[in-house]
Amino acid sequence: MGGAGILLLLLLAEARTGVAWRPPKGKCPLSCSCSKDSALCEGSPDLPENFSPTLLSLSLVKTGATQLKTGSFLRVPSLHLLLLTFNSFSVIEDDAFAGLSHLQYLSLANNHLETLPRFLFRGLETLTHVDLRGNPFQCDCRVLWLLQWMPSVNASVGTGACAGPTALAHMQLRHLDPKTFKCRAIELSRFQTVGESALGVEPFSYQGEPHIVLAQPFAGRCLILTWDYSLQRFWPEEELSAPSVVSCKPLVLGLRLFMLAARLWGGSQLWSRPSPDLRLAPTQALAPKQLLRPNDAELLWLDGQPCFVVVDASKAGSTTLLCRDGPGFYPRQSLHAWHRDTDAEVLELDGRPHLLLASASQRPVLFHWFGGRFERRTDIPEAEDVYATRHFQANGDVFLCLTRYIGDSMVMRWDGSMFRLLQQLPSRGAHVFQPLLIARDQLAILGSDFAFSQVFRLDPKKGLLEPLQELGPPALVAPRDFAHITMAGRHFLFAACFKGPTQIYQLHELDLSA
Repeated sequence: MGGAGILLLLLLAEARTGVAWRPPKGKCPLSCSCSKDSALCEGSPDLPENFSPTLLSLSLVKTGATQLKTGSFLRVPSLHLLLLTFNSFSVIEDDAFAGLSHLQYLSLANNHLETLPRFLFRGLETLTHVDLRGNPFQCDCRVLWLLQWMPSVNASVGTGACAGPTALAHMQLRHLDPKTFKCRAIELSRFQTVGESALGVEPFSYQGEPHIVLAQPFAGRCLILTWDYSLQRFWPEEELSAPSVVSCKPLVLGLRLFMLAARLWGGSQLWSRPSPDLRLAPTQALAPKQLLRPNDAELLWLDGQPCFVVVDASKAGSTTLLCRDGPGFYPRQSLHAWHRDTDAEVLELDGRPHLLLASASQRPVLFHWFGGRFERRTDIPEAEDVYATRHFQANGDVFLCLTRYIGDSMVMRWDGSMFRLLQQLPSRGAHVFQPLLIARDQLAILGSDFAFSQVFRLDPKKGLLEPLQELGPPALVAPRDFAHITMAGRHFLFAACFKGPTQIYQLHELDLSA
């Protein structure tokens, strides 16, 4: 209803009573016409004030006010009807209508509003009619709360059409589906830096507390970190002497903690801690005649027994499966001799343990556990020069991330008999393509020695990785491994870097509808 219409209603009311009421002095601002319980203001340069506190109806038309601030109408708490039409304001603050506990009719029609604040209607439980028509609303995440609010109230809401974005222009707001809006975002921000460079990072839980172990070859140690609750930081708990270490793999069996330290020179070792009150101590030299130049190590369980597979990159060595026998771990099987393996990935397919080996000399080869040993099952087509492999599961499917140093790194999906190419991602100087499930999000980080590392997020509908964020120098330099750990409800990402200190990032959830 326009300002002239409201004025006409007020004049008719006065004509019916035969008496024109004049409010007390100072209770009807300039540019306004007032009756006993109504006021109409048109063309005021700003938002009028000094109304009678018993006012029931207020219409503000063509005012020069540029915004409505929080509590703009606290002095007129009895309002039942409030019309704000054809005004200049484009900004309304949260709780602009605070205190209007009797308000039934609210019109914000024909202003310059592109969005409305989330808590605009907080406390207005008595509303029966809301008119938002004639505003150039931008129908992005900022209107999501409005779409969710409309069905939850008993008020009749006139919303009008979207002015943008282009894809939604001229569409009625009431026809929009809130489920189509993607208004939750995540972001990684730097949290902490940890000392020396590292080749590997591995999370584990011991005595109910999350821990992280870093393989630091230049410092010559496996460094175990834990959370310091007073400092709210990760802090060194213990370090193991391990010169030229390439991988530190923890295994927790009840109160006992084992740590495998795979070393390029000097022989690989097994450390153990029999109980929480003791420190880790070296207990065994691991297969010194077979593990000549380890490049990776992984933990796996076979027939209920803990085992390690240690990848050997020496032409004269062979990747070796070591399983527990009594107090130590001893060779169970030699795999893939003479192929200079660079990486191992343990995964389950068709309900059985599988092992995927990447090497410098041929395509990745997939082994399956059969008859108490690993047997070759197949290789991966279209996958030359693969340095490392990692897998993840989503929507019942098994996916594989294949790292290539130069060329396109790849994402593949298991079809029941073979991994098939799904997606290619350009990579330059990549040694790691690491999938990570963090909170509700399946991420994958493609590292780079020469440029920014790329963080991707899996689109569950498309089944493809979509770009999310870049992480790069000077903080993140030559990443080699990533790991996720949750502490006190907070999500942290560890990035082991070969040419710089380990970086710790914290994941933050962002609400784009706010």
